[in-house]
Amino acid sequence: MLSRSSFTSLVVGVFAVYVAHTCWVMYGIVYTRPCPAAAGGAAGGCVWPYLARRPKLQLSVYTTTRSSIGAENNVDLVLNVEDFDIESKFERTVNVSVPKKTRNNGTLYAYIFLHHAGVLPWHDGKQVHVVSPLTTYMVPKPEEINLLTGESDTQQIEAEKQTNALDEPVSHWRSRLTLNVMVEDFVFDGSSLPADVHRYMKMVQLGKTVHYLPILFIDQLSNRVKDLMVINRSTTELPLTVSYDKISLGKLRFWIHMQDAVYSLQQFGFSEKDADEVKGIFVDTNLYFLALTFFVAAFHLLFDFLAFKNDISYWKKKRSMIGMSTKAVLWRCFSTVVIFLFLLDEQTSLLVLIPAGIGAVIELWKVKKALKMTIKWQGLIPKIQFGTYDDSEKKTEEYDAQAMKYLSYLLYPLCIGGAGYSLLNVKYKSWYSWLINSFVNGVYAFGFLFMLPQLFVNYKAFNTFIDDIFAFIITMPTSHRLACFRDDVVFLVYLYQRWLYPVDKSRVNEYGESYEEKSKKKSS
Repeated sequence: MLSRSSFTSLVVGVFAVYVAHTCWVMYGIVYTRPCPAAAGGAAGGCVWPYLARRPKLQLSVYTTTRSSIGAENNVDLVLNVEDFDIESKFERTVNVSVPKKTRNNGTLYAYIFLHHAGVLPWHDGKQVHVVSPLTTYMVPKPEEINLLTGESDTQQIEAEKQTNALDEPVSHWRSRLTLNVMVEDFVFDGSSLPADVHRYMKMVQLGKTVHYLPILFIDQLSNRVKDLMVINRSTTELPLTVSYDKISLGKLRFWIHMQDAVYSLQQFGFSEKDADEVKGIFVDTNLYFLALTFFVAAFHLLFDFLAFKNDISYWKKKRSMIGMSTKAVLWRCFSTVVIFLFLLDEQTSLLVLIPAGIGAVIELWKVKKALKMTIKWQGLIPKIQFGTYDDSEKKTEEYDAQAMKYLSYLLYPLCIGGAGYSLLNVKYKSWYSWLINSFVNGVYAFGFLFMLPQLFVNYKAFNTFIDDIFAFIITMPTSHRLACFRDDVVFLVYLYQRWLYPVDKSRVNEYGESYEEKSKKKSS
């Protein structure tokens, strides 16, 4: 059997190896080895960029209900950029005609062509194109209403009225289309083309040399759930924002891997919203902050695991509740379960939801230990028995009951008042949503009052500050984000107390000795 210190060292060692391996993989993604022969001007085995010839290009965007097209029939031109400059960034909003088939829960595709200027893409043998659906299927978000009056800010959308149930997915409009072109004049080694970029490359033979045509890329990570619009059957036109920016080879390879990772999550059962939370990590940050995000998320996972392990080990050995408040344990269990249900109701990211669920299970187990519960089965019927407390534990319970009595004078009126105010002024999806929100607001507001006045010297202390950084990176409800700072307030007050009331080394103990006298005896 491994000791606890050995097990912890093993986990930290595995974590360090994982981080080092990930850094090495990331380096292999962003760095691509160029063709060795290109340095000497030789063409053998090298794949040269067609953009180095500086051709005049044109960008055309078409829409159609067909997933594949062979000619210019049944397509609508929505954007045409003549004299397209691959170095210049732009963003344009156009109105797209929505066919009847699309309005009836159908799909609409965008075909983006990069071709020679003055030549139709169908007649250009050196054109490149990509296809992207402009619609996706999702379950509409339930409308929030005032539970007392039934009023809402907007009327229930027609698409929801026409569905038999709110859990039926309907067609949503993707209002953004983000395009990139790899602009580096990079010469690839034909014998070791990166597999991620290779599938986006189109080769042409020009004389004795092989060239790759411009690499046109659609940034699917920019398609966020917040930008989706439910397609109403009476709507004939919808806005589409087309944005373009150049991209380097390293970022292009990194973006391809990230899109593949998000797609893999969806294949493993992650919902569109969960995948969208992961997209937000990459899209809403620059590369440097993204690297910080990776390390913060990794350390958050490590310290969460070690904190759970340390908490379980502490309570597993605990045989008495002397000095520990049973009511505080019950409150912590109640608040953790309420927070988990609140995050579940808000459809928060799994990165936040899973640790909260594990924490709730651990708190339920701690309640079983605190109440000295034992479960005995009489056939198929469980029988719960509670243990007895000794005199010292009963004394602790008396002090605890007295403290809770005075605290309840402040706690209950404010909780009831806050719940009533939110019922009158805030809109919710259902009565259950209001109830959970009312409970969780009380938990967040008064949770710090139930924190122990001392801090355990364990991994949880440092994890407090990791949680703060994590709260600004992962999308979560605002109330839950603010609640992450309760620990910091208690910790700062603790540090202030340590500074205000330092240890008096001249104070004598019950034997008439002081720390300074002991030090003098040892030195003599």
